[in-house]
Amino acid sequence: MTPQKQVSYSTTNTYSTLNTITSETKHIWLVFHGLGYLSKYFINYFSELNPTENFIIAPQAPAKYYQDKKFRHVGASWLTRENTTLEIENVLNYIDAVFDAEKPNTLPNFIVLGYSQGVSIATRWVASRKIKCNHLILHSGGIPKELQPEDFTFMSPTTKVTYLYGDNDPYITEARKTEEELKGSNLFGERLEVHVFKGVHEVNKEFLITTAKEK
Repeated sequence: MTPQKQVSYSTTNTYSTLNTITSETKHIWLVFHGLGYLSKYFINYFSELNPTENFIIAPQAPAKYYQDKKFRHVGASWLTRENTTLEIENVLNYIDAVFDAEKPNTLPNFIVLGYSQGVSIATRWVASRKIKCNHLILHSGGIPKELQPEDFTFMSPTTKVTYLYGDNDPYITEARKTEEELKGSNLFGERLEVHVFKGVHEVNKEFLITTAKEK
């Protein structure tokens, strides 16, 4: 087998935002899309939230690819099983840069949401950087196996953690539901709330709207 080498270099990536931070902003959302999405489209799921009170930041997964044989539709992936450890650190460094560029000096209510594959990024970033968010939403995705309860001991007892999925999601079997709920309870204890909605593997906009109305 030939040796695999590596180099370090600077790179640039895009991200999307929705609305503007003002003195009336009540919630800042950092949201991670799922496999196959682009942030500029994913962020539209948050367009029905009150624009005065909600500012949304949607990082963009770096690995782009064509989703069809006609090379018309582009999607993106956060990670694969190839060089995962290295890629995780690259992605987390990128998210740090996005957050540093957009966060105000004083954070209002801070919500971190991961959807589908984005759950693995949201949880890793929060755990690795010891991010003290007010609400962590794990929407229709899996929690990375390497994370341990001690990775989240820094969290405030008042931090909400929601594990959210559709009752007809073809990607979440009964066994997977049980596994994720048990894993989530092990990691987050009494903070964890499980919310099941009627639907498939899709972003639940009703839950987003309800969350945005909370104080």
